[in-house]
Amino acid sequence: MKATPEYSDWQDVLDLIHRASDNGDEAKLLKMLLTPDERSALISRVNILNELLKGEVSQRQLSQMLGVGIATITRGSNELKQLDDAQKQWLLELLDK
Repeated sequence: MKATPEYSDWQDVLDLIHRASDNGDEAKLLKMLLTPDERSALISRVNILNELLKGEVSQRQLSQMLGVGIATITRGSNELKQLDDAQKQWLLELLDK
């Protein structure tokens, strides 16, 4: 038995997802890894970041729209504050359908 887990950091998980993506199986893998509640939380996080970047609604309105607490919105806002303008622009472009 190994003394350490095979997947011990975030990059290991990203590499796993990348390998699944190479085969077109990222949805299958993520469905196996994440519970329905975790998938729902991830969808909420994506929507939070998207709406905060667009800046068209208040945090309170966003909380009501998504059915999440203000603290959840604040955590997303705090993550965005750590990004520089180029990173924010990249994310906004990625999120734009």
